[in-house]
Amino acid sequence: QVQLVESGGGLVQAGDSLRLSCAASGISFSSRTMGWFRQASGKEREFVGGLRWNGGLTSYTDSVKGRFTISRDNAKNTVYLQMNSLKPEDTAVYYCAAMGVIVSRFVSSDPNEYEYWGQGTQVTVSS
Repeated sequence: QVQLVESGGGLVQAGDSLRLSCAASGISFSSRTMGWFRQASGKEREFVGGLRWNGGLTSYTDSVKGRFTISRDNAKNTVYLQMNSLKPEDTAVYYCAAMGVIVSRFVSSDPNEYEYWGQGTQVTVSS
């Protein structure tokens, strides 16, 4: 049974930091590119960033570049999203996802390329 379980969300003030974690089980985690997406209320799900299976390539949406960092620990089957200098517009439910293709050369921003999804964790940033 595949499970992706996010944790670490919460309510913070603008300028604060949070680190989200996503623990995976039931998949070949070390062969999967992992992505983080978010969905704000009333908006479509958007790509936040992704990290290739071997850690050699990252991709971020422009609005989080320089503030968010994705990392992974393949020994723990866990991917992280470090979020610094949070802004109210970062408020959303954050999801981790695993790409369907193994050992992908690319980090896709297309949610359709991701086969497995977590249940999401709420991040709320107050002004």
